[in-house]
Amino acid sequence: MTPKLDMIGLTVDDIERSVAFYRLLGVEVEPEPGRPYAEATLAGGVRLSWNTTEMMREIHGEHWVEPRGQRIGLAWHCGDAAGVDTVHAELVEAGYASEKAPWDAFWGQRYAIVKDPDGNGVELFAPLAG
Repeated sequence: MTPKLDMIGLTVDDIERSVAFYRLLGVEVEPEPGRPYAEATLAGGVRLSWNTTEMMREIHGEHWVEPRGQRIGLAWHCGDAAGVDTVHAELVEAGYASEKAPWDAFWGQRYAIVKDPDGNGVELFAPLAG
């Protein structure tokens, strides 16, 4: 059997706070109150999970190291350049920090980065017209 990617896991301090951010990006998820874990199935079948730092400490035991820095990227296709600007503005208006305002990247995309509640950079992109 060839392994296939099935889940992307996020380690978060507060599931409810993190889920609220990702709902604004269209992820449908309903965490059960008090549980240290939640998940949603994305288009294409890959699952996205939220795991509390406490649960991850328990799973990894003495090997646990608090995550630091940007080690993985989650990127949302926003349809077109105007969509990047709109989604970025909506997230910032909802109180999330912009790491990088929308710009026309040299690789031919409109691009922006917003921080989720745990400080992960979430990328917003779309191809530039023409």
